[in-house]
This record gives sequence, structure tokens and C-alpha cells, in this order.
Amino acid sequence: MLVINPREVPVSVLHSYLLGAVAPRPIAFASTIDKKGMPNLAPFSFFNVFSSNPPTVIFSPARSGRTGKTKHTYDNILEVPEVVINMVNYAMVHQTSLAGTEYPKDVNEFVKAGFTPLESVMVKPFRVKESPVQLECRVKKVMELGSEGGSGNLIICEVVLMHINENVLNEAKQVDPDKIDLVARLGGNWYSRTNRNSLFEVTKPAANLGIGIDQIPEYIRNSNVLTGNNLGQLGNIEKLPAESEVTSFINSGAINEAFEIYGTNLNKLENHLHHLAKGLLENGKVEEAWKVLLSAGGKHQAMGNGQ
Repeated sequence: MLVINPREVPVSVLHSYLLGAVAPRPIAFASTIDKKGMPNLAPFSFFNVFSSNPPTVIFSPARSGRTGKTKHTYDNILEVPEVVINMVNYAMVHQTSLAGTEYPKDVNEFVKAGFTPLESVMVKPFRVKESPVQLECRVKKVMELGSEGGSGNLIICEVVLMHINENVLNEAKQVDPDKIDLVARLGGNWYSRTNRNSLFEVTKPAANLGIGIDQIPEYIRNSNVLTGNNLGQLGNIEKLPAESEVTSFINSGAINEAFEIYGTNLNKLENHLHHLAKGLLENGKVEEAWKVLLSAGGKHQAMGNGQ
């Protein structure tokens, strides 16, 4: 394994490793304004939401790695401590990237990148009309992390008003991840996109008290077929199917073919059933996968008893 000591490599090298490893990162498309009323628009991927009460987001316009200079966004916030965080979707990602160019301070990125400014309600900086979600924020605190090139400047913001395009909402009035089609930053020139092909669901552990991987029978836990993810799915169930349920499942004939093909060859039977269960897990059918796996265990016991 490659070991990186931050004190022994150039900042540019460390920066590249960090951005490649800590990804994907949401993008804060930050709109600010200076005391003379000059707007600025720039994207930052050192960004996330950190609290719902009070609603708090933090982003970091780091100093230039080449010159050590602060960004116009940071300078503006020291003059006018307000910002609009505009979320970035796929339809605007190339324009957003263009706005990230290090233009001189007197250049308006709204104009240069072709975005439409909208007046905000509670803060002075403009919103980006093309953005699906716009967060009007007041800056609560600025924390400088250093004074050298690459040093971050944490901008801690309280969201005072949200604007959400209704076209990205589902029937329950919640943000639909497929409709909003957000993009995120990785390392180098790479981005990721949250379209339907890249989305998947993971049942939250808080929804139930899972039995845990340690409670999975050893012959399943040590499977050569099932992955750590598969075991995590199995361990998130509240309780195992009852013996009567497994027996009913076996008697239903759902896996008769497996028993007929592999007969008393327990290793091949178990391998086949584990592959079958893996397919069920990948389709979210956890309870059915458990019945298949426990059927293998029941067959072990039956054969061990000479039945």
C-alpha cells in the first residue's frame, strides 16, 4: 500500500491525492458581491451541509496553490458576509467550469459564463437562475486554516432561504435525485453524475436493529461467493426467517432443481445456492436470499443426520 506523509510531498502532489481519494464532492457554486456591488461567481468542491438546525453549509475557497493568493469569493465575503450557494446539475456543468476560470476581479462571471442573475430576497448576492436549488446564506464565521498556498478558508454559512425548482421534485414534493441530475467533482478533470444509471439504494440501519454480520451462520459468513456488501445486507435484517418459513420455502419447490442437480454434493450445492442468493441480494430481495441460504444449511443438517 502506498503511504503518503503530507509533510514529505509537495502540496500539489498531496492535493491531487486528496481530491482523487475524497470523492465525489458536491459543488458549491458561490455567488458573492463586494462592497462596491461587483458580483462574483465561482465553483468550489470543498463543500457540504453540516447541520439542519440551524441549517448550516460550509465551503472553502482555498488559497491558490501557485501564488498563495486568496480567491475573490473569499475577499468579497470579508467585505459583504453573505453568499448564495447554487447547486450544479449536468445541464450547467460546462458553464460552471468556465466560471471557475481565474478572471480579473472586474470581470463579471455571470456575463462571461452566460448565466442569468436573479435578485435574492434576504441577501445581496445574486442567485443563478439556471441552478435547480439556490441557498441564500449569511456568513456566521470565517476560519483561516493557514497562510500558505493551498490553505483553506472555511466559510460557515447559515441558510436563511431556499429556492427549489419544482421541476426537480417528485409527487411527494421531495427532491428527486434523477430529476435534479446533480454533478460532483472527483480528481483531475473528472466529474460524476447522479442519473438513474448511477443511483442505487441502501436501506438505512436506523430503520431497524440489524442482527449484524457476527450473527450470520459461519457457513454463510465465510462464503467464497458472497461479498462484504452482501453480508452487510444480510446483517441488516431484524430477525432470521423462522424454521417453518424456510421449510415451506423448500417444500414450495423453488430450489428443487438445485437439489436434483447436485444431490448429495454439498459443496457444489452450497456454491450454487450462494450464487442464487447473491443474485437475489443484488435485486434487493433480502428475505428471499436468506431463505435460500438457510435452505443450504437445512440440507447440511438433513444429510448429516442421514436423512
